[in-house]
Amino acid sequence: MADEALSAGAVARRLGVAVTTLRTWHQRYGLGPSQHIPGHHRRYTPADLARLEIMRRLTAEGITPAEAARWAKQSPGVGPAAGVRLRAGAGRDGGQAIPVGRAGPVARGLARAAMRLDSAAISETIANAVARDGVVATWDGLLRPVLAGIGERHAATAGLIEVEHLMSRCVSEAFATVARPGPAAGPARILLACADEEQHTLPLEALAASLAEAGVAYRMLGARVPLAALIEAVNRTGPAAVVLWSHTRATADPGQLSALLGMARRPLLVLAAGPGWQADTLPAGVVRPVDLTEAVSLALAVRDSLDQSGGA
Repeated sequence: MADEALSAGAVARRLGVAVTTLRTWHQRYGLGPSQHIPGHHRRYTPADLARLEIMRRLTAEGITPAEAARWAKQSPGVGPAAGVRLRAGAGRDGGQAIPVGRAGPVARGLARAAMRLDSAAISETIANAVARDGVVATWDGLLRPVLAGIGERHAATAGLIEVEHLMSRCVSEAFATVARPGPAAGPARILLACADEEQHTLPLEALAASLAEAGVAYRMLGARVPLAALIEAVNRTGPAAVVLWSHTRATADPGQLSALLGMARRPLLVLAAGPGWQADTLPAGVVRPVDLTEAVSLALAVRDSLDQSGGA
């Protein structure tokens, strides 16, 4: 750790906690920034950060904040081995840290917040990332690695279901706050839906938020859309593009795509999005985007083509 003084925001990102949590720890337990430069906000030193890391680790394991603060203030090097044992299966020392690969410190902080079920820190981290980097970059660089890590741990341990549920809810809420385009954007000509019996909606919500961020109007049908309902929606709204999401092979029935292509008022573009679809089973004329960026680009191309042709 370099000998640098850090702001509250920087410390919060490193620890994966909310800034309001840092303020509470400062006000109630005296674990605040110690470096003071006249005319400036106080800054956290490496020693302050070490104490806060102990505080974060112990509270995540169920130790009361007051007791954790006493351990933290004894010495930057004091840890749970000195008398407080972490429960097996929880937190980094229990071998259950969420792996995020090379995603970086913000993703590691988000993963720690998810393990603590700290919804305030999760929401704050996601909101800051969306405001700073946009929806696509946040999804690809921050959320996907953490969600994949949670899935990996669940596959290995059959646990973390509560972590996945809370994380998914926070992601959905964050995407829902992205401003939707107004009437000036024109009619919604893009229809988003999950395949029949498909319940995984987060990637589709990421696409919806990305389109909203780009000023593109759309309709979202959500999870588990039966084919008859999808056909009815297409007949009633006449979308130029339909995106059908499938997360697993079990829900990726190519017949759903063939039905869309066989409609009298077939969409200009049918996208088979998600890892459930297999390229060699797709009907001719269906496009399978490789990632969120390509799906957004294709939707924008349809929008631009309609604009140039007068919306026909």
